[in-house]
Amino acid sequence: MPKDTAVYTHGHHESVLRSHTWRTAANSAAYLTGHLRPHMRILDIGCGPGTITADLAELVPQGQVTGVDAEESVLERARAVAEERGLTNVSFAVADVHALDHPDDSFRVVHAHQVLQHVGDPVGALREMRRVCAPGGIVAVRDSDYAAMTWYPSVPGLDGWLDLYRRVARANGGEPDAGRRLRSWALEAGFTDITSTATAWCYATEEERTWWSGLWADRTVASSYARLAVDGAHATEEELRSIAAAWRTWGGATDGWFAVLHGEILCRV
Repeated sequence: MPKDTAVYTHGHHESVLRSHTWRTAANSAAYLTGHLRPHMRILDIGCGPGTITADLAELVPQGQVTGVDAEESVLERARAVAEERGLTNVSFAVADVHALDHPDDSFRVVHAHQVLQHVGDPVGALREMRRVCAPGGIVAVRDSDYAAMTWYPSVPGLDGWLDLYRRVARANGGEPDAGRRLRSWALEAGFTDITSTATAWCYATEEERTWWSGLWADRTVASSYARLAVDGAHATEEELRSIAAAWRTWGGATDGWFAVLHGEILCRV
């Protein structure tokens, strides 16, 4: 089975984890949760710091959830989250979505949030997810679509941010506009029973704007994304500082509004 060839653009800087630990099943997997039953076995791929994973475990109290991620260090955070909540039906392990270390038909639900945009072979990843999903089960995937992100007011530096991020992500082997492609990828992977939906995150209150703009300003100058942008000759450090300032300008706008569109698919096996 091939290994992933893409480089994870975001890395695990504090500014990235600030965003990832905000995610819950309610704000990031609502399209799936109504299909869960108490005894289900779930595989959560790309679980990161485990906040969604822990929520899924609470929703299947007689079941079992396995969270996997390519990076061991972030799994330490995930284990801490599960321990803090007193969960005994969840475990974590390192894994590559292109080569999962599980037998065929192992899980009733296979879930991946914000994963396929970062992998080198999303169709192959979906085939592998289908392999470990039992007949009658569900493969559930949600991914953002950067080109569909929109905001107000117009801040010229944010147009530059969006262009830069998409170039860096593609240079790393990923597809930042994954949300719109999920259904196409699933069809290519051999799924025939696919439900496609879309939902959005929206940041508009002062607290939300401060949080969202601050984490992206920090990520732009201090994360792996910043290093990859400079090392790949996509931007200079001065340009990154300018983009970070644009984020803070937007965050200070009292009429500021930002929407992140996500594509979602429920694929029945």
